[in-house]
Amino acid sequence: MSTFKDKIDLTRLPRHIAIIMDGNGRWAKERGYDRIFGHQNGVTSVREVTEAAAETGIQYLTLYAFSTENWARPQQEVNALMELLVDTIENETPTLNKNNVRLKAIGDLSRLPEGAGIKLQRCIAETSKNNGLTLVLALSYSSRWEINNAIKLLCNDVKSSKISINDISDETISNYLTTREIPDPDLMIRTSGEIRISNFLLWQIAYTELYFTNTHWPDFRKENFYEAIVDYQSRERRFGK
Repeated sequence: MSTFKDKIDLTRLPRHIAIIMDGNGRWAKERGYDRIFGHQNGVTSVREVTEAAAETGIQYLTLYAFSTENWARPQQEVNALMELLVDTIENETPTLNKNNVRLKAIGDLSRLPEGAGIKLQRCIAETSKNNGLTLVLALSYSSRWEINNAIKLLCNDVKSSKISINDISDETISNYLTTREIPDPDLMIRTSGEIRISNFLLWQIAYTELYFTNTHWPDFRKENFYEAIVDYQSRERRFGK
């Protein structure tokens, strides 16, 4: 039986795939549980998709794990999410090393609880020498925060004469973003049927192909991931030309 994985052209893979992992709460509500139950089950999807990306040969995978807006959620849910984050990072570090996956993080990481921040940085350090897939966690991240922060840094450097205002270009601005060492996404996936970007990588997705699926994140598996890649490969990218 043919699968979507069999249909993938390995010579035309997207270099970078970004995912808005949506639907954990709805998935849990449909089953009569609270939202955190959905987040807990979403960890399995993170593991599956990371494995699929590594096995396929994707170079960068960015997961929108926690937005700056998510801090406004009920404190109980935020605390549970942070605890889940810390436990997952700690538990998955050996697997990341086994699969040659390097972990990075983008966002306003200073807002993370001290314990979560320490364990995150420890995992980043312990996987830093891996040269396979780079897994990027967007934590306490929003694109408007990132652009606002970049403007402040850029203005400060102009003020101190480190850079001339006449030398500012698209490339200059990109170098002040938290993603400066990461290529722009070729493909962005959003699960759970919502058709919007939700303040995610707005500068970086100028020419990114978008893929929306009705599947809730806890049900998203390797074959769903492969299907998105096959759909991407069916498109002609023009980059505005």
